Amino acid sequence: MKKHIEVVAAVIKKDNKYFCAQRKDSGELAKKWEFPGGKVEAGETPEQALKRELMEELEIDIKINKFIMTVEHEYNSFELTMHAFLCETDKEIVLTEHLDSKWLLIDQLSDLDWAAADLPIVDKLKEV
Repeated sequence: MKKHIEVVAAVIKKDNKYFCAQRKDSGELAKKWEFPGGKVEAGETPEQALKRELMEELEIDIKINKFIMTVEHEYNSFELTMHAFLCETDKEIVLTEHLDSKWLLIDQLSDLDWAAADLPIVDKLKEV
């Protein structure tokens, strides 16, 4: 049985653009693009995990505006449950974990090589 992890993702929106982050060059999802976030630790709510992870990875405080969706996805080496939230920040983002980042308009999101679990979120954003 594969390992199952529960994670959270922040869809950070500012001036009609969305923040996209490129993963490090290691592991199954090397260099794939994602909405930033991370694992939910024991005893944390998804919202608490999201705030902690974004402080660690991007050095920002966020305001969580609303829940977007939950994605269930199976990768080669693990299974994932990911809760995505629409967020905002007025802080300057500092990359501590990612290779690169971009602010993109909704119709530019498809240009990136997304991690598979993030694709349903991209599709959902386009529907709105």
